[in-house]
Amino acid sequence: MKIDTWSLPRKIRSALAGAMLLVASPFVHAADSVPLDVVASFSVLGDMVRVIGGDHVALTTIVGPNGDAHTFEPTPKDARALSQAKVLFVNGLGFESWMPRLVAASGFKGQEVVASKGVTPRELTPAEQALAAMEEKHERAPGRHAHASRAGAGSHGRDAQENSTDHAHIDPHAWQSLSNGLIYVQNITAALAAADPRHADDYREHARMYMQQIKTLDARIKQSLAAIPEARRKVVTSHDAFGYFGQAYGVQFISTVGISNEAEPSAKEVANIIRQVRREHVPAVFIENISNAKLIRQISRETGAKVGGTLYSDALAPPDQPAGTYLGMFEWNAGKLIYALDTKKQ
Repeated sequence: MKIDTWSLPRKIRSALAGAMLLVASPFVHAADSVPLDVVASFSVLGDMVRVIGGDHVALTTIVGPNGDAHTFEPTPKDARALSQAKVLFVNGLGFESWMPRLVAASGFKGQEVVASKGVTPRELTPAEQALAAMEEKHERAPGRHAHASRAGAGSHGRDAQENSTDHAHIDPHAWQSLSNGLIYVQNITAALAAADPRHADDYREHARMYMQQIKTLDARIKQSLAAIPEARRKVVTSHDAFGYFGQAYGVQFISTVGISNEAEPSAKEVANIIRQVRREHVPAVFIENISNAKLIRQISRETGAKVGGTLYSDALAPPDQPAGTYLGMFEWNAGKLIYALDTKKQ
């Protein structure tokens, strides 16, 4: 039955008119208030997505703080989260060897975004390739679970075959250069804007401010490390995760194992590292948040190189700690390195 509102008292007519405007308003539409479901493969990438996406995204990070993405094994919970996502952000470069299995198990039908697309990959040195080969041999040893090959990781289905470039000799830790971090931000921003055009301007503005912070920190770290004599810019770390950092900021990193933490170095390899540290007067050794500190402490004892503290490589610290964000991780790592290497700060 049609109601003649003009026959109603003025107060009631006003109330009805206000209610109709409220219902018609786009600000109360459910579609506008529901954030975009997105998944990030690991904590560093998750933090970038969080900064750019803000309140417009509902973020699930698969490998969380202090987690080792190299040895990670997906769970049914991860598959459920991915099955509901509209966008999946991965590092690529063979980093997430387990991702194709998870994508297949989840039935994910959304958009997969490789955040490292456009970076110049760092090829492993012959020594690093030898360590990587040792890890591959260790992974294939009898009694061990067979991980997916690093080749083609970060793709699935037909894309996995079309993008089956062999990453065995590529360092996947591209985020360890802030210049590469800018490329990650651009890729994440473009993907969010495409998936959620309604909030594209917000994503771009968040990215603009974020990129300015990245550029400022990058310049500051370069200036501080350049002031330290090149001969002192040498450190030992638990695994080969800081190659891009070394290229960007002029620091030589000597790792006890290769790209992942799966293999343990032999006694001969440890002896070689100890001789190198003594011969080259390496001033400091560093523990990593995802690695066992036992070997690093042994090298420190036998060479006299001081333990410079903990560096964050493949995972952030918990959110309430200084290294709990991407920029916080860089500030923490650079600060520890500068303090350990700069004799003026001793």
